[in-house]
Amino acid sequence: MTRKLFGTDGVRGTANQEPMTAETALRVGMAVGIQFTRGDHRHRVLIGKDTRLSGYLLEPALTAGFVAVGMDVILLGPMPTPGVAMLTRSLRADIGVVISASHNPYQDNGIKLFGPDGYKLSDAGERANEARIDNGFETERASPDELGRATRLDDAVGRYIEFVKNTFPRNLTLDGLRIVVDCANGAAYRVAPTVLWELGAEVVPIGVEPDGYNINKGCGSTDVDAMCAAVVAHGADLGMALDGDADRVLLSDEHGMLLDGDQIMGRVAENWARGDRLRGGGVVSTVMSNLGLEQYLSGLGLKLARTRVGDRYVVDHMREHGFNLGGEPSGHIILSDYGTTGDGLVAALQTLSVLAVSGKSASQAGRVFEPLPQVMRNVAVNGIEPLEETAVKKAIADGEKRLGKAGRLVIRKSGTEPVIRVMAEGDDDALVSSVVDDIVGAIDTVAERRRA
Repeated sequence: MTRKLFGTDGVRGTANQEPMTAETALRVGMAVGIQFTRGDHRHRVLIGKDTRLSGYLLEPALTAGFVAVGMDVILLGPMPTPGVAMLTRSLRADIGVVISASHNPYQDNGIKLFGPDGYKLSDAGERANEARIDNGFETERASPDELGRATRLDDAVGRYIEFVKNTFPRNLTLDGLRIVVDCANGAAYRVAPTVLWELGAEVVPIGVEPDGYNINKGCGSTDVDAMCAAVVAHGADLGMALDGDADRVLLSDEHGMLLDGDQIMGRVAENWARGDRLRGGGVVSTVMSNLGLEQYLSGLGLKLARTRVGDRYVVDHMREHGFNLGGEPSGHIILSDYGTTGDGLVAALQTLSVLAVSGKSASQAGRVFEPLPQVMRNVAVNGIEPLEETAVKKAIADGEKRLGKAGRLVIRKSGTEPVIRVMAEGDDDALVSSVVDDIVGAIDTVAERRRA
């Protein structure tokens, strides 16, 4: 069965347009509630959200859906995605829900689902929900005396703060470190500055004034210029930029130079391997990770296992093959010793622990390899499927031949936007750019002809 509603990270779209309408959210709540009704106990679902205006539309609709099938709802308010995953397990809930479109602008929103184990639902689970929504569930509504209730968990933020602090080595503090933290005007706007301050840091917070419209706008991990500039302006030791739901993070060294997810994974892998903490013999990442990371890990006697794009697929590979470190260059870092999904704050603290122990600067301790030249461009296709066209196939084949064994070419459809992503890397910057230009040109030509 082809999924129509669920993409690579739950349901996502423009707010108040299908599928992100109150009507569809209600039906998703009912379908998921039915799926996770197991046994005679009072069933409960946690719902967290980021700071988008449309959260006020979707939260009550989802709540009504769950209540209608007899589930009790616990509302968390603004809460990072990893916090919802953690609390789902901690509170023995049957399901966890995050209302967020992650790094997208405020006009978008989404619904992410976590099972009782704190892991995102599998493809099979999402397909089952789609089938239930398509086929209807009128006979499975709760009777009037079995309807659920909705309450708020007042100390949700405090519980997550303590969880995050406990992932930092107990014998260390952040005393003496000045840290810029950009919360993207998103779900971590209260949590992140508090965690860093309580661990001893001098904190320079930005992106902590959400108004429903400014999430990810000129801030956060998708627009790091403000964070990098603030690091230099304040003479900070490190900068960190979270995205709207705080499941990803990018760092800056003291010079305002970016440290992406590949650098973070390389740093943590080396540190954990030295301490005999790294499991699986290496790191799990996606096809988008830089060849420089693969070469760096190989020099340490470690491997890089690659998956398709999406943190869910990274997590699946980690669980199946016994790894405890994985992630994506975009800053999704999964540390399964601590959590079940990407956690920007926890990942940043692992890097900060290295700085605290070594006394080295972020530029010395955080940048562990020199990335190979990499170019990625997005091509808008708006429903057109150009990759099977002869001209596009020829451009891709020519690009692979030109790059040879010293480079890589990755072309894929985005799971969250109507674009095709074209990425190439190799040891020759000009060649990499030329290959990407040729393939993008071929796709554009086909798309324009189809639209004519």
